[in-house]
Amino acid sequence: MAPGWSTSARLAHLCQKLNRLKPLEESTMETSLRRCLSTLDLTLLGVGGMVGSGLYVLTGTVAKEMAGPAVLVSFGIAAVASLLAALCYAEFGARVPRTGSAYLFTYVSMGELWAFLIGWNVLLEYLIGGAAVARAWSGYLDAIFSHRIRNFTETHLGVWQVPFLAHYPDFLAAGILLLASAFVSCGARVSSWLNHTFSAISLVVILFIIILGFVLSRPHNWSTEEGGFAPFGFSGIMAGTATCFYAFVGFDVIAASSEEAQNPRRAVPMAIAISLSLAAGAYILVSTVLTLMVPWHSLDPDSALADAFYRRGYSWAGFIVATGSICAMNTVLLSNLFSLPRIVYAMAADGLFFQVFAQVHPRTQVPMVGILVFGVLMAFLALLLDLEALVQFLSIGTLLAYTFVAASIIVLRFQKAPASASPGPASPGPLTKEYNSCSDHIQLVGTEQGLAPEPGQLRPALRPYLGFLGTLSPGAAVTWALSTLVTSAIILGCVLVFGEPTVHLPYWGYTLLLLLSTAVFLLSLLILWAHQQQCHQDTFQIPMVPLTPALSILLNICLMLKLSYLTWLRFAIWLLIVATWKRWCKPCSPPARHQTRDPAQSSPPVHEDNWGPIYSLTTRGPAI
Repeated sequence: MAPGWSTSARLAHLCQKLNRLKPLEESTMETSLRRCLSTLDLTLLGVGGMVGSGLYVLTGTVAKEMAGPAVLVSFGIAAVASLLAALCYAEFGARVPRTGSAYLFTYVSMGELWAFLIGWNVLLEYLIGGAAVARAWSGYLDAIFSHRIRNFTETHLGVWQVPFLAHYPDFLAAGILLLASAFVSCGARVSSWLNHTFSAISLVVILFIIILGFVLSRPHNWSTEEGGFAPFGFSGIMAGTATCFYAFVGFDVIAASSEEAQNPRRAVPMAIAISLSLAAGAYILVSTVLTLMVPWHSLDPDSALADAFYRRGYSWAGFIVATGSICAMNTVLLSNLFSLPRIVYAMAADGLFFQVFAQVHPRTQVPMVGILVFGVLMAFLALLLDLEALVQFLSIGTLLAYTFVAASIIVLRFQKAPASASPGPASPGPLTKEYNSCSDHIQLVGTEQGLAPEPGQLRPALRPYLGFLGTLSPGAAVTWALSTLVTSAIILGCVLVFGEPTVHLPYWGYTLLLLLSTAVFLLSLLILWAHQQQCHQDTFQIPMVPLTPALSILLNICLMLKLSYLTWLRFAIWLLIVATWKRWCKPCSPPARHQTRDPAQSSPPVHEDNWGPIYSLTTRGPAI
């Protein structure tokens, strides 16, 4: 930074860098990766990411401890809630056919700092999630062999009693992760073929469970003599919904794979919709037959399906269930190992991670270094660490990413559409304004009104009634409405989740706070709705914006508030570490193909500091 700058100038320069946005270039399809994935490939990747060990473990746990036979209602509500987030991913994946998922979506709408934090949260989610699934895979296989593997390891290596470490090293979990990494490194086509195989076996086993389960069903198990259909009432159903919601978090692998899709504008939304429907149908039908085969209160939470068939005299079906469970967990492992290196690749290509991870193998056209390094790191976590305390850590990172993607949809809809062809040396034209903050990026009202209002302007029909909104500076109304919407959603979530006893207010005060937060939330929605939105006929767009993403934001906030305070403390420490790393560690400069400059400048000044190369304040960040 130039010497002699005042403190306010330095602070302004820092804020400029924090808010730097990635330009939204929707038309380009050029990529270093291979576009070889069809709609079927993406659909099975999504199904593999969602239908895993949860189908064989979560159904029994929620049915016995939370909802009873009404677990199918919990899964239904959770599927609808997940659909809100999935629709946001579908629109972004269709409009921005690039890898990066929530990280990229945040970068093009919220700014570099938020994208950096979301990117690291997604990396942590995939790392811990993949390692946890590998340990579950190992434990399930070990249980089939009567725990001989665990007993052999404990006999020869002893039992560890060290905090944060597992009781014994899980070589089987580490081995399956290394093997899966080797397959993923062979290319997207090989990974897709392997995922097809395991997904097909898993779906056949699920179909077998549903058919045989309905044959063995006893409607008496839902009668009042056994406790009724909803023995824990509405509160039990909603508690089950909060747990079942996490069964559907694997659909983001489709958005992360959009850069390798043959036709992402069509394939990504279709794959997300179909895979979510298949996963929801599988969870609802399997939980239905499970509670019809045996009474819900007698289920074994650890192996509900296998135990149910055993108690009905079909012990041989337990081996088929075990096969399906192993295959389902394999697909989840492949989904994690497939997505994680691509998120790292996107961050490295933007200069927010070490440059070596942006390299693509010339033959397989996959980020080989990221696959191998993070595959080994994931195997190390599965080998040594006790992951039970970190599993809840996944939830808050996932929900935060969903929240930012939903908010990014609102930002994207009300910003001015990018020009079809930007002016350059070969095509001179008037300079366009560069947007370096969320408020500016939302853009908005001009002093001249054309026949067709631009996105972000007040709707013509409402100008006689809401003319005072038109007096605000460009972008101010939408920016303030979105900020107020998120703030009111947080307050409303606290009121709904913690309730009157925890808030420590008299009943009238609690009711007043509930009504005020609801009114502000709805008022913010109305102000956003009163402004013109972008309309793209050639790509998928979410219906009922801003209502759909706003409901997703409110739901995600409510679910985050239900997590324990220790989870929030760990998450705050993690964010502090990541923010400190970004501030003091010098990132790598982005590749030349991602750098853009203002055509009005022949050689724009570049500022070198602890944040890495920063383009001049009149230029934008790395282009997609």
